[in-house]
Amino acid sequence: MPSDAHNPRRRPYVLAHAAVSIDGATSGFVPNVERFYELAATWREDVTLAGADTILAQERALAAAPRPGPARSGPLLAVVDGRGRVRQWEALRDVGHWSGVLALHAESTPPRPVDRTVEELVLGAERVDLAAVLDALGRRGGVGVVRVDSGGSLIGVLLGAGLLDEMSLLVHPYMAGARADRHWYGSAPAMARALDLLAGETFDDGLVWLRYRIRR
Repeated sequence: MPSDAHNPRRRPYVLAHAAVSIDGATSGFVPNVERFYELAATWREDVTLAGADTILAQERALAAAPRPGPARSGPLLAVVDGRGRVRQWEALRDVGHWSGVLALHAESTPPRPVDRTVEELVLGAERVDLAAVLDALGRRGGVGVVRVDSGGSLIGVLLGAGLLDEMSLLVHPYMAGARADRHWYGSAPAMARALDLLAGETFDDGLVWLRYRIRR
């Protein structure tokens, strides 16, 4: 078998799927969660990539949720947790949505409990190196598609770094306005990016599904 030195790194296909208002907000309105996840299944992702804030927003519910165990046919959940804030790792692994959990840390991440039973990957000095993470995921067997599940911050970082291949927006017929405190592209300004429309679909309830390829 050829060594890694003779094989170019092959990053997986990375896409973000977000439920948004007409003005690009991911908060300040009630999204159609059922339709959102129905469409998310389109890609049959091998890895779900989430930020710590997305997971922390669910931790109270996770603590009380049933734990049937890992879903063997489900994707791997990889969580960017550079500051070591996530605590419900075992619940995430056993809640029945994912086949396993991968904690993504940096060298500066505070020490973790020695008895923690989830896999971790340490890449980057002060922050998690997302490019290196995607390279590492691409070297894992069977990882071809990574879907980003984020309220916006992680999507914005990936977009700014040129690491995102596709952006999917489920646009709701609602204008969040001042009620919104998050947008799908995050808060940090990113470089201007040209997008190519891949597909568009409208639904009877006023939802519009837009998929764009991000030009390199």
